[in-house]
Amino acid sequence: MVRVRATSLSYRERMVLRGDYVLPVTPGIVPLSDGAGEVIGLGPGANRFRVGDRVAANIFPFWHDGPLRLDIASQLGSTLDGLLRDYAVLPEGALVRIPEHLTFVEAATLPCAGVTAWNAVTGGRSLAPGDTLLTLGSGGVSLFAIAFAKQLGARVIATTGDRKKEGPLRDLGADEVINYRSESRWLDAVRKLTSGRGVDLVVDVAGQLNESLQTVAMGGEVAFVGFLAEESIDPVDVKTLFYSSATVRVVATGNRAQFEAMNSAIAQGVLRPVVAQTFSFDQAVEAFSYYEAEAPFGKVAITNDADIDIDSDRP
Repeated sequence: MVRVRATSLSYRERMVLRGDYVLPVTPGIVPLSDGAGEVIGLGPGANRFRVGDRVAANIFPFWHDGPLRLDIASQLGSTLDGLLRDYAVLPEGALVRIPEHLTFVEAATLPCAGVTAWNAVTGGRSLAPGDTLLTLGSGGVSLFAIAFAKQLGARVIATTGDRKKEGPLRDLGADEVINYRSESRWLDAVRKLTSGRGVDLVVDVAGQLNESLQTVAMGGEVAFVGFLAEESIDPVDVKTLFYSSATVRVVATGNRAQFEAMNSAIAQGVLRPVVAQTFSFDQAVEAFSYYEAEAPFGKVAITNDADIDIDSDRP
């Protein structure tokens, strides 16, 4: 049994509410896939953790390692009850220890955006020092991808359509920032910044595969994380795909082993997630509204502890 101390929102929650999430959603399900808390009780035979351990749950509780399969595709906050609650009974195999330097609020931002970014950056060709990463937009996955890429020694080119987010992206570690609203040919700008070669890895969170394939280097990779809206999807041009000589890899968050590897990297680099705003449990509806309306730079979290601020549970 886990006492849930904090949860966080991600784009998947908007899709669940709209009814267009890519996986089945059980009617009346407890929402939110992302959360962190502490173990307060153990069932018979449970021995991976002790009471008092600080933990988070993997979104796919039964996906421990290897590729995702249909028989282990049950997911918190869609087919299984999520973590927007005070207490959750979870299989011990679903849990991972969280980095000691993170607060519960910060740790609650990791399961969806963090693990997805880690999988995107390391699960395929993997970035090496000197490689170049391109991130699209400034959502949670992109922000984590920037931090992980810099830790791995890569160069980062980030895109945004919001001038106010250009500075924060640079502060986070982006070496170059392209505003795709003011740069009508942002694809050319990416090529120019890479001396015509293209980038080694694109983290595509918007479903802009044709554009991503035009910016990736030959033999590079596009980590296809998802798409923003059904109506915005353009069919992939097979000529563009063929001429790119690149790999397109679908990224569906990640398994427990990847979550644990990511946590080790976060602990080693003393990395901290970007948290834009924290709401109390009884402000959950306001948290969803804020996330929907403001498109914040950083994660939106919900704490189960009354009157807590973002730093009050810092170790």
